[in-house]
Amino acid sequence: MTELTSTQKRARPEFRNINALSDLPTYRLPPAGWVSILHRISGAIMFILMPFIIWMFDTSVSSEISFAKFTSAFSVGVGFIPGWFVKLVALAIIWAYLHHFIAGMRHLWMDINHAVSKEFGRSSALVTLGLGTLLTLVLALKLFGVY
Repeated sequence: MTELTSTQKRARPEFRNINALSDLPTYRLPPAGWVSILHRISGAIMFILMPFIIWMFDTSVSSEISFAKFTSAFSVGVGFIPGWFVKLVALAIIWAYLHHFIAGMRHLWMDINHAVSKEFGRSSALVTLGLGTLLTLVLALKLFGVY
């Protein structure tokens, strides 16, 4: 074998930093990437809104009077916060829980069955996104009184 001199060395691939303003808007994230990012976001939403979740649970089960206060928060509001905003926050919690649960079950399924392939990752991510969105939509319609 012949050794290459310094002028004959093979060109190495050039790596550069990502320019967030020009590169990220054109990058197409696969569905599994969206599920992963949304899984983290949903966990953060549930963590940040934990005081609201505890307030809802405590107010709904303490007594009949507190339950009436709880239900009026969704129709009239609480203090200066209107009822529709309370419903939107509750809907955010519903979406966060459903997405986090479904994505967690997806990861458990992949871990148990060793189902790690590009095709399964894509299809299960699409099922996760679709199922989470569909269930959230159904519960949103119920929350906002459509049925």
